[in-house]
Amino acid sequence: MSDEKTGRADLEAIVRELADRQAILDCLMRYSRGVDRLDRDVLLSVYHDDAIDDHGMFVGGPIDFADWVIGMHRTLHISQQHCLFNHTCELDGDVAHTETYYMFVGMNRQGPPLAMSGGRYVDRFERRNGVWAIAHRVCLRDWIPVDETPDPADPFAFTAVKDGLPPAMAALMATASLSTRDKSDPSYARPFVVGPERIAEGTRLSDG
Repeated sequence: MSDEKTGRADLEAIVRELADRQAILDCLMRYSRGVDRLDRDVLLSVYHDDAIDDHGMFVGGPIDFADWVIGMHRTLHISQQHCLFNHTCELDGDVAHTETYYMFVGMNRQGPPLAMSGGRYVDRFERRNGVWAIAHRVCLRDWIPVDETPDPADPFAFTAVKDGLPPAMAALMATASLSTRDKSDPSYARPFVVGPERIAEGTRLSDG
């Protein structure tokens, strides 16, 4: 292959990679827009139909997740923002593993006016029929404003949504994935998937 053809092939590969990365980032930004505008159609567009979202107090597919998260925010908050920050993306063909830092801020309808927390979305993206979307997600909570240092082994202590939480959701949150500062953190798992035990527990508690 001539240098010109090699250079053109290299450029095409770079452009394809940049386009993939932008499509994945656009999808993540669309998630924030969908959940903050309570826009079910936009939110569903972020996931593949068979995706699993482990949000700590919820584990399930896109339709059930959209109904749960929109209902929760509509009930508890006047408004809310999910702001995205640091983002890493490891591309491998039609699969990408991403880690995206977020900060949640909500104006409460009752109780203290402001709720805040921060954490990370750890996602397995897949490109199917040319479309990048989330196949597996776990929401990890890293910090919350509190008066006393929380127990790092208690994921429930790091969630901003506690008051009035149904017992089944509280029980599921108590066994959620932990954020750690070593390679046991879920962000290191390859391939990253939400485990069948966690999915079964989410189904059992939601049905019970």
